[in-house]
Amino acid sequence: MIDLSWILGHAKTTYISHASPTPLKTNSGQTTTLNDLAASSIPPCRLNPFLFNGHLQTMYTAVKDPGPPIYYKRKIFDSDHSVYPGTFAVDFVVSKDDGEAAEKLAQDTTLPERTSDFTLEEWDSIVSKDDSPMLIALHGLSGGSHEVYLRETLAPLTAAGWSACVVNGRGCAQSRITTPQLFNARATWDMRQTIKHLQELFPNRPLYGVGFSLGANILTNYCGEEGEKCVLKAAVSCSNPWNLEICNTALQSTYLGREVYSRTMGTNLMRLFTQHRDQIVKNKGLDEDKVRASVYLHEFDRHVQCPTWGYPTEGAYYRDSESVDALLAVRIPFLGINAEDDPISSRAGIPYQEFLCNPHALLCTTNWGGHLGSFQLGGGRWFATATSSFLAKMHAEVDFAASEKVAEGSEVDMGGLEGKKYPIYDPNHRRLILPDA
Repeated sequence: MIDLSWILGHAKTTYISHASPTPLKTNSGQTTTLNDLAASSIPPCRLNPFLFNGHLQTMYTAVKDPGPPIYYKRKIFDSDHSVYPGTFAVDFVVSKDDGEAAEKLAQDTTLPERTSDFTLEEWDSIVSKDDSPMLIALHGLSGGSHEVYLRETLAPLTAAGWSACVVNGRGCAQSRITTPQLFNARATWDMRQTIKHLQELFPNRPLYGVGFSLGANILTNYCGEEGEKCVLKAAVSCSNPWNLEICNTALQSTYLGREVYSRTMGTNLMRLFTQHRDQIVKNKGLDEDKVRASVYLHEFDRHVQCPTWGYPTEGAYYRDSESVDALLAVRIPFLGINAEDDPISSRAGIPYQEFLCNPHALLCTTNWGGHLGSFQLGGGRWFATATSSFLAKMHAEVDFAASEKVAEGSEVDMGGLEGKKYPIYDPNHRRLILPDA
């Protein structure tokens, strides 16, 4: 029988998780799970039937849309990383009144719309003892805090009293770079430094994370690297490409993948190269002629990212950067949202088995929605609504301190990753650890 539910905009939603999800304690003293919280907060996926497949949903992201008007003030941080110094930009959400007033006085007109720099006096006074929840967001490839999908996610939460900031990739969102490195898919260090600063500035605020596309990959890597030490209360990954090598192969295997998606992403990255050319060409192994001849995403990665970061091939870069294994090391409530018809974050790369192995994680897939699309009839993206609703529910109902005690006392099968002396699999380095002899 032919399924015609798409005519009504009905997409199929599937949840995949460990057989025994980590128990969570609610503020009322009840016991719940990540699965129950997601099912009770995430609405049914109802999409625009005129955008009836992943390609149409993805291509529609190029249609100009003003989106919700989020105002930001920007702080430039000096990196404290010993290997990757330089600067990076973090945009903090501010009120409409503060944002409009700052725009009138702004001297830097090159910043994205509704974004201005903090004055020294404003930054010195930002410290707060309040306990409002705060969301840290990571954007997609070559994007920034101005992206509509990101603002659609932030808008309902900030309207409800949440604080929020966006960690911009180096060189993105009209930020300047002071060293030859742009962002990369493995770069968790700016996120880590930002969180350290936030804990100093706002010691009482519970922190949450959300990442989109490449930003979701970085967020997952961060959560995996931090493991049990991760200070985020919960995190959401949207349209994560997960297995970058598989996604690269999938893109190059079809005409649309190569000539539309890969070419478009390559063009966007070449704009960043042009913008930051004087710094980037300082990389000794970079051949500018080859860079300027780059057309596709993988060519840019081969000729810019590889010599920049020390990778011999783009394949090595993808394998080192992908977050599919890092998911196994995540120890906080973690929700992944992916559309199975996403032409960029290929279904073949979604780590179904890894989600089944990790009781702290939950995968929510839809059979329709494309890449950062999921456009609903009447406007707005379903995944943005799902993310903001889920995070609001988590913060309102979960007693995280009590939940940590419950988790410590529970014995859950981690798929052979814990409780063994040897061999031990290290998800963050993708190696089996063995004794010397």
